[in-house]
Amino acid sequence: MKANTIKFFSPEENVQVTKKAKAENKPTGYISGTGKLVLPPKTLEELDIEPLTSRFKIGTQEGKRNLKYLYLIPSSDTEGTFAMTKSGRGFSIPLDVILRKGGVDFEKTKYTFEITLFNYEEGVVGYELALGSSEPKPEYTGKPRGRKPKKDVIEG
Repeated sequence: MKANTIKFFSPEENVQVTKKAKAENKPTGYISGTGKLVLPPKTLEELDIEPLTSRFKIGTQEGKRNLKYLYLIPSSDTEGTFAMTKSGRGFSIPLDVILRKGGVDFEKTKYTFEITLFNYEEGVVGYELALGSSEPKPEYTGKPRGRKPKKDVIEG
């Protein structure tokens, strides 16, 4: 056997890989029937947001017709930013007109969102809200793909 045809193992390769526990739950919230982004107290605590003093710039992806993601960027500026208001046990941001224009039918469908942190600029951490509805996906009505099923041939 030649020396260059032998593959050697390392001690690290002999360690059994353990599966990681279920990924930690992301902070969540929902859109109320009146078009408000509602952030429960638990979510605000996880994200370390002070609701009474925090203000946010709110945006979405450029060039998209329907809203699938909303971006909240903390800002100390009072002009062009949104403030949180007390709503029940949690806090909310009223966005009914923006959500309607973005194709989010919050009056008929319950929408929830998961929040992911991202780096917006140097020293500024933003929040990405991925919208998802509780409505089941519509049934596919297009042309069937793939091979056609074989039909039973009846001999007579």
